[in-house]
Amino acid sequence: MLEKNNIHTIKIEDLGHSGEGVGRIEGFTVFVEGGIPGDTLKIKTINVKKNYGTGKIIEIVEPSEYRTNPLCSLANICGGCQIMHMDYQAQLDIKGKRVKETLERIGKIHTNVLPTLGMENPYEYRNKAQFPVGIVKGAAIFGFYKKGTHDIIDTDYCHIQAPINKEVVEAMKEYIMDYKVSVYDEKTRKGLIRHLVTKVGFTTEEVMVVLVTNGKELPYKEELVKIFTKKVKGLKSIVQNINDRNTNIIFGRETIAIFGENKIVDYIGDLKFHISAQSFFQVNSLQTKVLYEKALDYAELKGVESVFDIYCGIGTISLFLARKAKKVIGVEAVEAAIEDAKENAKINNIHNAEFYVGKAEEVIPRFYTEGIKADVVVVDPPRKGCEEEVLETIVKMDPQRVVYVSCNPATLARDLAYLQERGYETMEVQPVDMFPHTAHVETVVLMSRK
Repeated sequence: MLEKNNIHTIKIEDLGHSGEGVGRIEGFTVFVEGGIPGDTLKIKTINVKKNYGTGKIIEIVEPSEYRTNPLCSLANICGGCQIMHMDYQAQLDIKGKRVKETLERIGKIHTNVLPTLGMENPYEYRNKAQFPVGIVKGAAIFGFYKKGTHDIIDTDYCHIQAPINKEVVEAMKEYIMDYKVSVYDEKTRKGLIRHLVTKVGFTTEEVMVVLVTNGKELPYKEELVKIFTKKVKGLKSIVQNINDRNTNIIFGRETIAIFGENKIVDYIGDLKFHISAQSFFQVNSLQTKVLYEKALDYAELKGVESVFDIYCGIGTISLFLARKAKKVIGVEAVEAAIEDAKENAKINNIHNAEFYVGKAEEVIPRFYTEGIKADVVVVDPPRKGCEEEVLETIVKMDPQRVVYVSCNPATLARDLAYLQERGYETMEVQPVDMFPHTAHVETVVLMSRK
């Protein structure tokens, strides 16, 4: 019987959904943070539940052939990269394996799962960073949270973020320290600067800096602008976002431009997008192009089809589809995202894409009752997957093809099983590595009407 605080030797056989190693002790599943498949570890059990336990590494008895030295010295402390200590090709292989096994286990779907599409350089890929701010021994610190805590690890450079963030952080530290600007304290709810957010156009190299503040008054604005314009190459925009609520949500409702424009420009392929402080944009521009081109390939558009893009966000997939389709209709619950989608269609001179605000489970059934149908349906839902009303209406609509883009293999398997039981066949599955060195995997799937 497994008991807390016991010492055991364990062989790691798999990775869990959060990147932790998975092994067995006397048939009992144990999750070990920092373990990777192939490791033999000496661990101490720190928690024992009815069906599983968790353990902490005491010693790596025999390292896995896939174990490598992480590029970042903070990889074992920071909560951002769970598997940077794992060979990159092995990361891709295990993500594909997880997608395949999840589809088979949950959805009973046995189909062709292609090798995961990875990056040539799996570093410096994130175009957005969110830095919490703190004060330690009188000095301002910026970084990311330590695993499982709200303790900030002071980070002068992150290996998966845009390199320009180093200069942004240095400029912000100079502003805070030189002008004695207060920093927000979560416990007392006092202090001004809450977060520093950066957005970088990977194609244009334009930079937006967002200061999230606990209140509207921001001192020494002119000096702030001078510091940033001197230190940050490509600076296009500085905006202030006011968030004076007691919440873990980063952004508040009001945003004020301090310097430059209130947006930057970036491209996915040759499509142009305006990015504002709060607009959603995929954080890996290079892999987004890979993902969307695969979705477009699966849609097999000939120029005569009507297409639904359900959960369309700011219209990124919609605009890729629109250039090959007769018409695209995008549906999204967030009104600001729909406004961005319309703007993005306009700046790309795309006139055959329409966008509607509303919950997909309400809008799509209404369209169907009004006789509005699609030949091809693309869905890109949040982690919870599609609502049953959406799937039910897709089946009634009877499109030739369904292209499903997913960030969660478990809900993907559930939804594919629903469609497969009602006349559709899962033809091909393509995992895409949007977030190297993390446990996340994106997947695009082609389903055809039987």
